[in-house]
Amino acid sequence: MEVVDNKDFIRTESYSLRVKPSRAKKLSEKFQTWMNKKVTYQDKSMIWSYVPLFKTRELAQFLNGKKRKIDFITHSYMTERQDTDEIRKKILSISYSEWKEMEFSKGTLHYMKKNAKGDKPFSLNTHVRERLDVWEGG
Repeated sequence: MEVVDNKDFIRTESYSLRVKPSRAKKLSEKFQTWMNKKVTYQDKSMIWSYVPLFKTRELAQFLNGKKRKIDFITHSYMTERQDTDEIRKKILSISYSEWKEMEFSKGTLHYMKKNAKGDKPFSLNTHVRERLDVWEGG
């Protein structure tokens, strides 16, 4: 997984941030790849990019009176997990002092431990993953 960091942005004259054109292209390609992945929606296999189109169409039909009800439930989409039980155990076993030695903030440790305790998938930034892979503790 690629990471976006400070060097990927340009500060404009009005002090807003813009993504550098070279990075914007890479992000756009990554997004396009993601949107072309297959998912199951309403018992049909389709690419991700069609899901918002179908939901918008359903809403329009509801607002025009062509549909009597609309489904606003949260759908669950399966993606590849980047976390593993081993990574979760590592994160939970790291002390604050060890985490600080790896040059991370206490807030980052709190966030990572919160994710590691849950059963939902979570992603890891490349720099976090690299440091966890070489950490010998736990």
